[in-house]
Amino acid sequence: MSAIAETPFDAAAGDRLAKRNALVLAVGQALAGGNNTVIVATGSILGAMLAPDRSLATLPISMMVVGIWAGTLPVGLIAKRFGRRTAFTTGAVCGATAGLIGYAAILQANFWLFLLATFCGGLYAASHNSYRFGAADTASAAFKPKAVSFVMAGGLFAAILGPQLVIFTKDLTPPFLFAASYLGQALFAVIAGAIILALFRAPDFDAGRQGGGGRPLAEIARQPRFVVAVVCGVASYALMNLMMTSAPLAMIDCGHSVSNATLGIQWHVLAMYAPSFFTGSLILRFGVARVTAAGLIILGLSAVVGLSGITVAHFWTALVLLGVGWNLSFVGATTMVCECHRPEERNKVQAFNDFLIFGSMAIGSFLSGSMLAHYGWYLVNIVMFPVVAVAGAMLLWLMARERAQTV
Repeated sequence: MSAIAETPFDAAAGDRLAKRNALVLAVGQALAGGNNTVIVATGSILGAMLAPDRSLATLPISMMVVGIWAGTLPVGLIAKRFGRRTAFTTGAVCGATAGLIGYAAILQANFWLFLLATFCGGLYAASHNSYRFGAADTASAAFKPKAVSFVMAGGLFAAILGPQLVIFTKDLTPPFLFAASYLGQALFAVIAGAIILALFRAPDFDAGRQGGGGRPLAEIARQPRFVVAVVCGVASYALMNLMMTSAPLAMIDCGHSVSNATLGIQWHVLAMYAPSFFTGSLILRFGVARVTAAGLIILGLSAVVGLSGITVAHFWTALVLLGVGWNLSFVGATTMVCECHRPEERNKVQAFNDFLIFGSMAIGSFLSGSMLAHYGWYLVNIVMFPVVAVAGAMLLWLMARERAQTV
């Protein structure tokens, strides 16, 4: 049974506000998602050009992940104390700062300054990754999966805007490859922040203060459903990041063009967010556990394709499957987390969930550079199988446990 308590909203009023906020945040996500796409599509390539050692090529993307990790708890604290809108607009400031620093770093060929830029980009990502929770704040249990999916559907447009921004701006400031891309990313962040500041409406109640702080975090974290949700979230995001981080550089190493590598990321991000139009409906029809399990299986299939060849078609197909698998498993895991807390507990629980996910993701991201440099694309794909197996086994255990409790 859900741990979510009744709020002063009636379901219809809460869902109306949730729909409005989901639309606003979807637009914000479309623009903010360009931050991730620009860094992922260019980070390892610029890293290889600027770093003193090629094994550090993926370090810029790893620093973005560290920034996400470092930003998750502060985002939750700001949201609790000052509200979601303040947290989201503060994140947009970090995003604009990331673009400006990135531009300066490329002009100066300064690898360490570039790392600072991607770290700030990670702080921004920590904020816009929490958009999905902002839409779900007032949603009823039936609408909650759709609210999360609607926000993430905004990433579909980010999948178009981000790579096209890179493709059209990468050569605008010769000989400084990608410098203008980071100026464009800063502009996107400013526009996203302005839209949210003007149009996002926080709930009319302060759930963070109702009933005190709720249960201790340790008690909530011991719930089997929460544990499995975190494991599935960690598995889906860490594996997606591992392959996505390595793919552009692996494609370049295999003789493919920068444009093909960038388009591969575009197809990947499209696949990450396009299923969001129906993931919520799938969860309502088949159940959150089954949809999450399907996502984990598709993640495994992406590694199978990645091991099958190194043509452009193999890379793109693997990245598309990776995106679809991530969407199903991550939306499922997010929905499970939302079922584990009460309204007054939401900020600390959601921030703790993301802290665990992106902490694990940061570790994997640091390993990806040396893994690709020393062992190649083959090992990047191989390591996905045991992680999928562990997450899948825990999910099956939870399904069996909950089925036994209902008998």
